[in-house]
Amino acid sequence: QVHLVESGGGLVQAGGSLRLSCAASGLRFSSYAMGWFRQAPGKEREFVATDSWSADSTYYADSVKGRFTISRDNAKNTVTLEMNSLKPEDTAVYYCAADQSYDGSNWRLYDHWGQGTQVTVSS
Repeated sequence: QVHLVESGGGLVQAGGSLRLSCAASGLRFSSYAMGWFRQAPGKEREFVATDSWSADSTYYADSVKGRFTISRDNAKNTVTLEMNSLKPEDTAVYYCAADQSYDGSNWRLYDHWGQGTQVTVSS
């Protein structure tokens, strides 16, 4: 059974940085696309970034491009999201997701999800 556990959320001032991690188990990690999504109160879940199973294939939402970096460590079965220059509008619950056959931005097509970690950016 696939199990994803996020960590690293918290409260940070605007302009600050946070590093989210997602530990995966129960899957052949290198064969899965790993994504980060977020959901703010009253809003739909939205795409943040994804790291495909193929080498050097990362994709970002326009809203985070240049500020966030996704990376994976296949030896440790982890994916991280480095978040810099955080803005109040980045406040949301951040979710890690995994899928074996889809590496795009549609959250509905990812099969496996973590429980989420709260990120709050104060102005």
